[in-house]
Amino acid sequence: MTAKTISRLLSIAAAAGLAAAPVAGQAQQAIDQGDLLGLPSDLSMLKESDPNRRVATAVVNGFVITETDINQRVALLLAANQRPVSEEEMVRVRMQVLRNLIDETLQIQAAIAQELDISRDEVDQTYARVAAQNFGQDPGKMDEYLRSVGSSPEALKRQITGELAWNRLLRRNIAPFVNVSAEEVNEMIARLEADRGTEEYRLGEIFLSATPETEAAVEANANKIVEQLRQGGSFVAYARQFSQASTAAVGGDLGWIQLPQLKNAQLEAVAREMSPGQLVGPVRIAGGFSILYLIDKRQVLMADPRDALLSLKQIQINFEPGMSQEAAQQRVAAFTAGVESMRGCGDAENVAARLGANVVTNDQIRVRSLPEALQNIILQLQVGQSTPPFGSFEEGVRVLMLCGRDDPKVAAGPNFDQIMSQLEDERIEKRAQRYLRDLRNDAFIEYN
Repeated sequence: MTAKTISRLLSIAAAAGLAAAPVAGQAQQAIDQGDLLGLPSDLSMLKESDPNRRVATAVVNGFVITETDINQRVALLLAANQRPVSEEEMVRVRMQVLRNLIDETLQIQAAIAQELDISRDEVDQTYARVAAQNFGQDPGKMDEYLRSVGSSPEALKRQITGELAWNRLLRRNIAPFVNVSAEEVNEMIARLEADRGTEEYRLGEIFLSATPETEAAVEANANKIVEQLRQGGSFVAYARQFSQASTAAVGGDLGWIQLPQLKNAQLEAVAREMSPGQLVGPVRIAGGFSILYLIDKRQVLMADPRDALLSLKQIQINFEPGMSQEAAQQRVAAFTAGVESMRGCGDAENVAARLGANVVTNDQIRVRSLPEALQNIILQLQVGQSTPPFGSFEEGVRVLMLCGRDDPKVAAGPNFDQIMSQLEDERIEKRAQRYLRDLRNDAFIEYN
């Protein structure tokens, strides 16, 4: 199972069908509330406190969260990142997982109190769908995998239960009371038309709040998170566990926005210079630090060239084990010269046969599905032209020849119903955050 798969397991709300849309820019609006409480700037603690030692487990309104529960949920996160973590970082991960388990328990308890019980059959069906997506029709293979990484089917099913319970609560207590008028939707459509051709960005964000007193420690923590992400850690998983923005629940995804929606000139300037797939941060902003990841960018209501459908021929040579470096380089030179001599795609098989190369044809490749390094090269080719050779002696050297390209039509943009749904989801998300805060405020929680 890949990190992407595990990240999907950590986002079961989507599988359950009710993941709420993110609210752009909220992270940057976080402010220090210390002054409102009248707290002194120089605190003298009357008792030494080490919260990392005393919150190993918790009892939430009588329900016990065990160390096994935490260990198995942590194992899911570590499997998603596929990277070792330091002892210091493990402490932070366990603390965040415990907070998530507490919220999950409160959500399940609230659903039960309102007689919105989640049946075992519902949980098993969702679990089976996730298993089918990743392991075919054999849920037993996912059971084995989860146990092999130190988690369990029960841990994932517990998370599924929490997501289903929360979604059901939102459908009953919040969604029916969210209203979006036709005038608001029409205004949004008019703004989109006015912005046609301007760039919009799909950004991921991890926001960590900080006060002047905690700034150094928070920045150090942010740098460690960035280091883990650069080593291949899952942005979605880290955002869910560490981000203090409302978008943490959806893996930090701000959705498609225009940069002024960030409401922060510094973040706007940083994001404007980013390329898809680039990670930047931590960036110091009012209230804390942001880590930005540019998922993608496009032009409003304009066709994206990366949606073009390509017909490609991949022509590849391989190298015999033990072949000398000099002989391999000569073979690459001959291959390059042979490719340059091809008279279009119709000549590819004949030349490939003379070169001892293999040809694979695919008529249904979208530009955006190719590695980013190849996308810009392919978009500059005419039919019958090929990319420069790429690859290695170990895996083979190849070129891609463009044999056809169907460009996308001009984008029509979201329709009335889609915009209505988006605005409703944003308002549900805002109210859901307030609802969860109320559950926490009313809870009896004991830490062990």
